[in-house]
Amino acid sequence: MTPSPTLYTVREIADTLRIHSRTAYRLIQEGKIRGIKVGSQWRVPESSLLEYIESALQAPRSKEKDEKTGSKQLKLPI
Repeated sequence: MTPSPTLYTVREIADTLRIHSRTAYRLIQEGKIRGIKVGSQWRVPESSLLEYIESALQAPRSKEKDEKTGSKQLKLPI
């Protein structure tokens, strides 16, 4: 028997990414984070969350630097 995949709620996705739950919901509805709808609620497989994070890490980085620290910032595609 294969183990069940870990499924996250919209709130858990928001907490993990440290974003507002409405932003997480929008990302899921727009298909930027793949999810499944169970009844009226969204669930996101762990693999989809990891793919989203990995795609952000693979994206070309902006050459703009933070004016205060001089460091580059990585922006997730929100």
